[in-house]
This record gives sequence, C-alpha cells and structure tokens, in this order.
Amino acid sequence: MELVSTEHPHVLLITGMSGAGRSSAAKVIEDLGYAVIDNLPPSLLAQAVKSHDIPEQHKHLALVIDSRGGLPTEELKSAIVELARDGVQTRIVFLDAEDDVIVRRYEENRRPHPLGEPTITSAITAERDMLVELREMSDYYIDTSNLNIHQLREQLTTLFADEDMTEPMRVSVRSFGFKHGSPRDVDLMFDVRFLPNPHWVPELRDRRGTDEPVSDYVLGTEGAGQFVDQVENMLLFLIPRFEAEGKSYLSVGIGCTGGHHRSVAIAEELGKRLNKRNVRAVVRHRDIDN
Repeated sequence: MELVSTEHPHVLLITGMSGAGRSSAAKVIEDLGYAVIDNLPPSLLAQAVKSHDIPEQHKHLALVIDSRGGLPTEELKSAIVELARDGVQTRIVFLDAEDDVIVRRYEENRRPHPLGEPTITSAITAERDMLVELREMSDYYIDTSNLNIHQLREQLTTLFADEDMTEPMRVSVRSFGFKHGSPRDVDLMFDVRFLPNPHWVPELRDRRGTDEPVSDYVLGTEGAGQFVDQVENMLLFLIPRFEAEGKSYLSVGIGCTGGHHRSVAIAEELGKRLNKRNVRAVVRHRDIDN
C-alpha cells in the first residue's frame, strides 16, 4: 500500500514498554507503506532520516527505539530538534500495557526481558523508570493490555493510514464501562452514570446503545442533550488550541457502569455531532460485548 506523498515529510518513532507490542506495531506500520528501522540508537536518528532523503523525496519512515543498551533521552530530544530544523516532523508512538499483562506475555513466550534483570517484574520496574520522560514526550499513547493484534492493527491504521501531518486533528470517542476498568490512554474522560440506566428497563436491558430504542431512551432523559451540548462545545473550543500546540490526536472517553447502554449512546451522538462540524471523529465501544 503506497502512501500519498505530502509536502511535509514526517517520521514516526515507535517506542514503549517491552512486551507491549512494539514489534507488532512496527509490522502494521510497515504494511501501511512506511520504511521501518528497528533498534536504532537515538544518536543515529538524524543520520538515518537523512540517508533516506525524506526531506527531498517525502518518504515515510518509522524508527523503533527501545531500552536495549539504555535510552539517552537528551540525545533523542536533540535529534528531534535537529530534524525539525530540517523540516522533518516527528511523532512519538508509545505502547504500554499493565504490568501483569506484560509478565503473562513473557511467561507465555518464554523469552528473557531485554534488560536482563533477575526477574521480569524487576525488569518492568527498571524499564518504566527509564521511559518516564519518553512517555511524557509521546504524541500517541496506546495501552495494549486489552487489545489483540487485530484491534491494534485497526487502531494504528485509523491513526496512520494515508497520514498527513498537516491534516486536522483526529478525535477518537471511546465508550467504556467503569466496572471493567478506566482506560489509561484517554486525554479526556467523562462519566455519564448520572443518567438513568436502561439496564433497569426490561425491554432495553439486553439491547445496546447502538440500538435506536436505547439511544432514544438515553438521549431523551433529562440532562442528556445538555451534557452532549456542553462536551461538544468544549471540544470545539479545545481542538484548535491543541492543534496550535502540535497535537494531532485526541482521545475522549465516555464511561458508564457496564459500557453497554449510556456511554455507547452518548459516544455515538457526540461522534455524529463532531463529524457534522468537520471534525474527524471515530467512535469505538470498548466494552459493548463484555
């Protein structure tokens, strides 16, 4: 799949916790038409980009940077600044997962952790400490704890297929259920448990917020329309200001108890409104089938 060339070349830096899916993410990005270089020291970042002639030929390049051999964050910052001077935009993708999930993945694969600590748990702790600054620098944070490879591919494709860094911000509106845990990778989170719960309406209990009867019930309750109005207006206020600071992706979480009814209906309505306002919004429902 060839990506359309743009006047503003860019580089993706794929990093994050070992066991969180960096290698899988790199394969997906490669399928999207990026040239991918794995395990690149930050000191060679600018050199690698220049050797691919990105500023002249507008190619897309993804570099996988991990904690093997240490991670000199200051070198990485300097390299990013140097690329910016040459007109190359960079975006950092940070992949993470909960500690117990990473432990389980290593136990299942029976592979040693690259940091070589006595235990996987101690290696995870050491790596988290090492990556604190890089996580704070990241433009995209993806928690893969509850994602399979197909869901990770879908999320990365939504973000980076036909990627043009000059395009308007992408907004992800995601419903979820608090009883399944709050998502760690959202920028803004809203709780809609103040709305009446369709679960207690027998004819609606087994249906979902994507079904018209449930949607009509939720959106017709007192305060629902006003709530969506307020969130919509706030996002329309924030989006251009985030864009002015270079942010190209915004994740919005809408939560209810189980993630079946209220959050789903509100997320769908918010997504529709944003798209009508020419905001590129994608709606997903994390717990709709849980």
